[in-house]
Amino acid sequence: MTLFSLGKAAGYVPDWLIGIVLLFITAALALAIFQLLRSAFRRFLEARHPLLHALMERAESLLRFAVVLFAVTLVVPTLPFGPNTSQTLHRVLIASFVILLGWIAIEASNLAADRYMRRFRLDTDDNLLARKAVTQMRVLKRTASVVIGFLTLGFALMTFDAVREYGVSIFASAGVAGIALGLAAKPLLGNLIAGVQIAITQSIRIDDAVIINGEFGRVEEFTSTYVVVKLWDWRRMIVPLGYFLENPFQNWTRTSSSILGSVFFHLDYSAPVAIIRAKLEEFAKESSNWNGDVVNLQVTDTNDRTIQIRALLSARNASLSSNLQSEIREKMLAFLQEEHPYALPRVRADVGMDALAAAQDHKSSGARPTKRH
Repeated sequence: MTLFSLGKAAGYVPDWLIGIVLLFITAALALAIFQLLRSAFRRFLEARHPLLHALMERAESLLRFAVVLFAVTLVVPTLPFGPNTSQTLHRVLIASFVILLGWIAIEASNLAADRYMRRFRLDTDDNLLARKAVTQMRVLKRTASVVIGFLTLGFALMTFDAVREYGVSIFASAGVAGIALGLAAKPLLGNLIAGVQIAITQSIRIDDAVIINGEFGRVEEFTSTYVVVKLWDWRRMIVPLGYFLENPFQNWTRTSSSILGSVFFHLDYSAPVAIIRAKLEEFAKESSNWNGDVVNLQVTDTNDRTIQIRALLSARNASLSSNLQSEIREKMLAFLQEEHPYALPRVRADVGMDALAAAQDHKSSGARPTKRH
């Protein structure tokens, strides 16, 4: 006995109304079965399969809707709708079910990626391994979401005969439409591919200190098409992923989070370099920003008026290095002003010998300048 005959047994009722009532009954039964299964297996999954349990908690609404769609899709062919209506409704439900499965797959991939990234901490000094893993996972996570989304949409559309035939005719024509579509999607696909390349080659990572077009900042976020760089003054620079494959940029933390900072001084030729070098070492040891590895001072350049002195100091990361440079610059200027003011840049003037001799002769003769009337 079919569901249609059960509806007729109760008396004359319109076929479409019987179908709608039976759809609601089926949905209610599916929801009840889902709740029973969820309650029965919740503790088991929590104890034995924590990933599946976390997925059920995160995508509970999607899973519930998927169970209802699956049950309704199975029942639709037996309902008292017309052939065309039943077939169309069946295809729509199948397409919706495919889209829902794709959505659940995206949530599952995001959940797995998030659980993996939680194993790493970015708030430590030596976070090179963590930044590498988090960068790769964030790029691959977004790439996987885009790929799953495209595949899901494609499978959903292929459930309709008209769309499937149209797609087959486009690919069979081997022509302009496919090329035009490829050209139109080139920026998006190029950035997606660039993201995968960056995740593999690790030219930049999350929290890297970089200089792009003269702007210093830290890599704050990766998306599927661009990178967000937080600049030193809290501005955000949005850079397409393809930029990092086609243009040069500076990465200060490519191999390690430790970094060398430099401070330059322009001083007079009479500046006591040895004393300044000893004072630099003293300032570095007093600073909590210095990591204890490198402190050095050298005369790196000279010109007709001053000498250039460069101080090199190491720090655990770029932020501490910036603070250390400012601290050393301020303390060294105060030291020179208080104890060696003559070492600061000065402008010298050399009076010619002829002018000096004339002035001395005039002074010894006691002559007075004549007045002109």
